[in-house]
Formats: sequence, C-alpha cells, structure tokens
Amino acid sequence: MPEIVVKFENKVIERVVSEKKRISIGRTHDNDIVLDNRGVSRKHAQIEFNDNAAVIIDNESLNGTFINNRKISEEVLRDGDTITIGKYSLDYHTEVTHVPSNSSMDGTMVLKTKKQKEMLQRDKVDREIVSRMGGSVLVGEENTDFSEYRIERNITTIGKAKFVHVHARGFMLSGIQAKIVKENDQCAIVNLGRKGKTKLNGEEIDKHLLKNGDIIQVGKSVYRYVEGQS
Repeated sequence: MPEIVVKFENKVIERVVSEKKRISIGRTHDNDIVLDNRGVSRKHAQIEFNDNAAVIIDNESLNGTFINNRKISEEVLRDGDTITIGKYSLDYHTEVTHVPSNSSMDGTMVLKTKKQKEMLQRDKVDREIVSRMGGSVLVGEENTDFSEYRIERNITTIGKAKFVHVHARGFMLSGIQAKIVKENDQCAIVNLGRKGKTKLNGEEIDKHLLKNGDIIQVGKSVYRYVEGQS
C-alpha cells in the first residue's frame, strides 16, 4: 500500500496511507492532505491510483507542483520521488515505510521565496538542456571536463582511465570508478572502484537509482543529473 510522508522544513508532520483511488492535496480542509500555507492553492493537486501506478496531476495551481525539482502538469510517480508543493515536501513510497498511528488565484499567495525562484529557474534551464541535448544529461558542476554530457549509452563509465566516457578528477580514484546504467526507464549510479569515492547527494553509495536533480560526486568531480522528460 502506498505511503506519502509530508514534511515541512525537513520535519515529518504527517504520514498518509489510504486505500482511496484518488487523494486531493490543497490548502482547504476538505482535502485529503491539507497543506496550510498560502503558497498552496485551495485544490492544488491530486494523486490518482490504479492497480499498476500512481499519477500526480497539478490542478493548474498558481505556484506549480514539482517532482524531484522539475515542474510537472501530470506524471507517474516512482518509489522515492519527492513532491514539492509550496513550502512542503511529500515523499512518495510504493509501500508503507512506517506503521501509521490511528490517527488558480483562489486566494493563493504568489510565492517569492528564494527556494521557489531557484526551483523555477532551474526547471526552465533543465528543460532547455534536455530539449537541446535530446535526453538525460550530466551537467558539470565542479572539476569537470565538460558543461553538459548526454547519457545515451546503456552503460556510461566514469573514472581516471583514458578510455572511460566521463573523466573524473581526484586522488586514489580507480580507472573505472563508477558507471551509470540504464535500467528500463531509469538510470542507476553504481560504484565499481574504491569505496567512498562515489557519492550521491553527499552520501557514499554502492548502487542507487537516480532522480532528477541528484548530485553525483566521483572524486573531486561533481555532476548534476538532469533526467530526460518522457
């Protein structure tokens, strides 16, 4: 059974588990998930469930709905996706991770927070990159040999060897330190070399599915993953 973990300023305020086929999200109290903030529209978004998938739909809200830092109108949710609505984040899980206790200009204020502006600008830039490059992209952030690299192979290698696809910098890196592997409609980052030299969003990993906006660090080289929009 799916679970939605609602957070405000990184603090969990609610865990929602429901057998309903549709969950509404918004500012007013007649919604299933109430986000009490004027940056949230009265009927901001909804999640529809069927036997195989969950789809989130933005109800033409004033400030928009974001999935993994990308603005969407309608999108199939995947396990671990982060929905951002106003100042709230909602983590979507396909299965319950915690046993719960028993427990338009519709007056919406336009958000002018630094985070909102950054998300909107980043979303605009990322859409331009994906449109121009034609698929998922690594954006060079620090100590990289490129500004943008399209992920078009089933396996993209990263490391210090001359023959790898993406050259990384740093001491004690393996020839092939990591690889990005296409798995169905997603990509995963896999550590192949020295332990601790491949990180995702600051955490050491062995293997992890990538989400839009993830920060990959291999040695001293830092890349941002921009997911091609399906």
